[in-house]
Amino acid sequence: MARTEYFDDPNAPKPNSLVVAASAVVTDEDGRILLQRRRDNDLWALPGGGMDMTDSLPGAAVREVKEETGLDVEITGLVGTYTDPRHVIAYTDGEVRRQFNVCFTARRVGGELEISNESTELRFVDPADLASLPMHHTQRLRIQHFLERRSAPYLG
Repeated sequence: MARTEYFDDPNAPKPNSLVVAASAVVTDEDGRILLQRRRDNDLWALPGGGMDMTDSLPGAAVREVKEETGLDVEITGLVGTYTDPRHVIAYTDGEVRRQFNVCFTARRVGGELEISNESTELRFVDPADLASLPMHHTQRLRIQHFLERRSAPYLG
């Protein structure tokens, strides 16, 4: 199922669902950031996804990282909350999602990188190389906030 992301676009379709989601900035020992190239829109993104009814929000981030990358992680902090109503995601099945995302920091504790059915490529990326990757604005914002090493989480 393909998806199209909109941000501050007056022509974006109106949302018909609200999904609570978690994502994670996972770094390696060299400070590179784990990214996946999404199968549904061919853009690079942090691993993450919707919270299940049986998840805690940090647990959703841990589960999604495992499902999408094969890595086991533990949550180490909070980058911020991302709830801008101008960010809308439209899926080919008719769902138009307004996403509520909480982005955590995490460290690898096990597992091996393994491409899932949701991605076409996985890579630890040096922050200096991020600008060359096709990525949605909202993903760049989360990474920017992480790289700023803020004293408090972003609340937006």
